[in-house]
Amino acid sequence: MRFLSLLLALTSLAEGVSLPQRRKVVQSFNVRRNQSSDSTPLQVGNGNFAFGADVTGLQTFKPYAIMSTWGWHNFSLPTTPGQTSVEDYTGMQMWTHGRLVTYEMPNPAENDISTWLIQNPNRLNLANVGFTFGQQNVTEDDLQQKSQELDLWSGRLSSSFVYNGSSVQVETWADPGSDTVAVNVQSKLLTQGLGLFFDFPYPDTEKFNAPFVGHFNLTSKHSTVLEQLSPNTARIKHSLDGATYFTHVAWTGRGRIDGPAAGTHRYSFAASQSNVQLVISFSLAAYDQPTTTYSRVVSASRNWWKSFWTTGAFIDLSAVQDPRAKDLQRRIILSQYLTAVNSASSYPPQESGLVNNGWYGKFHLEMALWHLLPFARWNRFPLLWRSLPSTYHQFLPTSLARARMQGYAGARWGKMSDPSGRSAPGDINALLIWQQPHPMYFAETEYRAFPGAATLARWDAVLTATADFMASYAFWNASTRVYDLGPPMYPVSENTDPNATVNPTFELAYWRFGLDVAVRWKTRQGKPVPRAWLAVRDGLAPLPMADGAYAVYEGIPGMWTSNATTNDHPAMAGIFGLLPPPASGPPLDMAAVKKTAALIKELWALDYSYGWDFGMLAMNSLRLGDPEQAVEYLLHPIFQFDDAGYPVGGSRVPTPYFPNSASLLIATAMMAGGWDGSEGKTGHWPKSWEKDVQVAGFEPAM
Repeated sequence: MRFLSLLLALTSLAEGVSLPQRRKVVQSFNVRRNQSSDSTPLQVGNGNFAFGADVTGLQTFKPYAIMSTWGWHNFSLPTTPGQTSVEDYTGMQMWTHGRLVTYEMPNPAENDISTWLIQNPNRLNLANVGFTFGQQNVTEDDLQQKSQELDLWSGRLSSSFVYNGSSVQVETWADPGSDTVAVNVQSKLLTQGLGLFFDFPYPDTEKFNAPFVGHFNLTSKHSTVLEQLSPNTARIKHSLDGATYFTHVAWTGRGRIDGPAAGTHRYSFAASQSNVQLVISFSLAAYDQPTTTYSRVVSASRNWWKSFWTTGAFIDLSAVQDPRAKDLQRRIILSQYLTAVNSASSYPPQESGLVNNGWYGKFHLEMALWHLLPFARWNRFPLLWRSLPSTYHQFLPTSLARARMQGYAGARWGKMSDPSGRSAPGDINALLIWQQPHPMYFAETEYRAFPGAATLARWDAVLTATADFMASYAFWNASTRVYDLGPPMYPVSENTDPNATVNPTFELAYWRFGLDVAVRWKTRQGKPVPRAWLAVRDGLAPLPMADGAYAVYEGIPGMWTSNATTNDHPAMAGIFGLLPPPASGPPLDMAAVKKTAALIKELWALDYSYGWDFGMLAMNSLRLGDPEQAVEYLLHPIFQFDDAGYPVGGSRVPTPYFPNSASLLIATAMMAGGWDGSEGKTGHWPKSWEKDVQVAGFEPAM
């Protein structure tokens, strides 16, 4: 019944903006290049697998990555006595409200195993695939008439260039249903020395691997073996530190793979005709026969991307005369393509998606809301369901164990995580708390679209364990007669003294929101509500203020007079934007909300902020009735997107930084669909835009 409702909902979404108009809008932002970027590839992919290409349609001159959800690697464990296994890591203890609590922090006495846990597992660049030209030292400058187009409607990457007077035509596609890239090469140069290479890197231990991932010169640390399976198929087995995976290659016509070249893990492919089609698949298992063909990949890609664009929600700004609308439309369209390729995975994505590695390729659970919420808000729930709530269910045992180790009830969700559910050691990793109510936000968003017993059952165990921890974590302050959050803790901004940080504004508001949802969840099922949930919710400390505006945390010195307090994430804006007004307890002080927004605009060091702040500030502006300011935030010069739509990371994180893309999509979904209580009102868009904007398929935000 659930999926019948989904099908009916998605079918109806095409109404409002015609399918030809959707195609016209989407393809008007096809990405075109005539040279390779030094920071971002053009990608084809499916959310769990992505291939990044330079201007040749392959990875000929720029060693961009081929990355997957499953491709992980561990370096060898340390050999230091007493630090040779994961079990040897004991963390660090800190005084927490009169008792010692063990936190997952780097332990100086266990430096080697602490470092190993931070760096492992790390995500693999599966291979590089590019052209060889039959001679040494060919560079991109040796190519003429370079041209490339990424067709967003079909997922096709078309590339062409001229070398030595002869043209080369390349099409690159990704299979929506497997870890496969399909390549078609047309050129008479294929019979005159033009070939392809397959090269395999070894991982590195850098925190950020941008724009390229892995070392191609550490050949002694890993091994590859070529197995010729038939005249038209081969596989290459890659083994490194206990990890093994396979690259399967199938081709049309006469061709052969040889190698590796001496001292390398580079293999060569040569064809004997002027056209060749290759299907290159990656997997943990070896198989003897190709699992698909070039034509099937092409057909599947065309069908999947057409379905992606013709179902789900849509915003059409093409009739708006304001020139800012075109840039916003470009960001909206390209962000949808890139988040589908990089974020619609079986686990929450890493912050750089499948482009390169940040934080060793791990994902951050506090960022899951920014990464994944757009799939719900744009009515693409099947993409959300790839990872949620299954990830929370999978991580539930480790999160229950983490809370139990620390003396709390319920499940404490980690931060910098890998598929095992382990949270990497780190001071901020251990003390951050704003990821805890995320399951409530996801669950309530899903319930609004699919109310009923099935949704309640899917999330109930996760929400129960989450609320149990949230109630247990709050500390009853006998002096002030309220429940406090922290210390020790880090708020969203991550830049305060954890031992002095108590009752941060956003976390208090989010704690109330989460417990409100948990209470509602039990009530909907006719189950008793735990008294501890109600006691903590109704007894939370008031939101702290300074100078008539909301503060980062209670008692923070120099809130609006010090540069040290007006940088990083201005999370106070999120209490009336990302979050709806509180459903219980005292209402927000709207004069303080407005003054907070004005002070952030005037004083905040936005050039030192992470990009998703601009989406959060835009949502705050919308609820305050100022869509003009919302557009200004979404087009702020610090909030940059490159020519291919990649969100620029800035000075503090590498490019791309996909939470930026998601925050833009969440904010524009709110502009298009409004929010509870805004029905029948205008003001979601700048006034001069309203009559020309067309939207379809959005439901109101909370």
